[in-house]
Amino acid sequence: MKAFIIDRYAKDAPLRLGDVPEPEAGENDVLVQIHAASVNLLDSKIRDGEFKLILPYRRPFVAGHDVAGTVIRVGSKVRQFRPGDEVYARARDGRIGAFAEYIAINDADVALKPKNLSMEEAASIPLVGLTAWQALVERAKLKKGQKVFIQAGSGGVGTFAIQLAKHLGATVATTTSASNTDMVRKLGADVIVDYKKDDFEKVLSGYDVVLNSQDNKTLEKSLRVLKPGGVAVSISGPPDPGFAREKGLNWVLNLVMRVLSAGIRRRAKRADVRYSFLFMTANGGQLTKITSLIETGVIRPVVDRVFPLEQTNEALAYIEQGRAKGKVVIKLK
Repeated sequence: MKAFIIDRYAKDAPLRLGDVPEPEAGENDVLVQIHAASVNLLDSKIRDGEFKLILPYRRPFVAGHDVAGTVIRVGSKVRQFRPGDEVYARARDGRIGAFAEYIAINDADVALKPKNLSMEEAASIPLVGLTAWQALVERAKLKKGQKVFIQAGSGGVGTFAIQLAKHLGATVATTTSASNTDMVRKLGADVIVDYKKDDFEKVLSGYDVVLNSQDNKTLEKSLRVLKPGGVAVSISGPPDPGFAREKGLNWVLNLVMRVLSAGIRRRAKRADVRYSFLFMTANGGQLTKITSLIETGVIRPVVDRVFPLEQTNEALAYIEQGRAKGKVVIKLK
């Protein structure tokens, strides 16, 4: 089958289009013929080698995390899916490979595709949807009446998280450029800060939750918009000891995480707020809950551009520019 392959870790190096064997489905797997896959900054970071210490892939390997497609075969222990089902998923760490014609995925990571979405729209959801769900629902426990600051509201995670936060009953603030103001307002943003003109730290205060997706300087400023007892959930680092425990990392990496996050954890403690690093995980059960929100019209996908499979490297380059409104998708069928 055709696939885009990472042969070596190198910053900005193009993925190689080549032929690899069709994956075999284990007893707990579903084999999916991929109709569409979405592109994420995580794909670029893995290609660049940023996660090679905590995600030790054996090269060469097929890149890509998000898929939507049709089940072709199921393993002997799979009960909830059958051939012909239209599904979507974020393939789990260690078993990625969405930039290809087929992928074998553990059935625990898969959900039935929302009936009201196309394959391209469905493929745009898993990673950003699960990230927003795990950050706001699981980690921050966002409640009705609370205030949440979601950075980069026009990006992939931002467009989903704004809608989820409004569904949960929160007041939502976000940053974006003036050209995207109308879009994020329609998604549900109540307070919109033009990051090119205004400093969000001078505009926002008394927030319960911050979802940080930017650099460490922005994260430090974000702590100052939280009220005492608030929580900053960061999906862009630095990783903390809690993450090391979750991943079962060795004592050396545990120490590295402790050192990397020491400064921000110290600042959070002084401000009487909590810092938490989130590296989202595949979860078919949570994705099924997201499906319900999509089918009832609570959340809608935001897709910027669709590229053919052959232009996967161009799709990666496009998202790396940081200007995509919502998600970028690769179409195979």
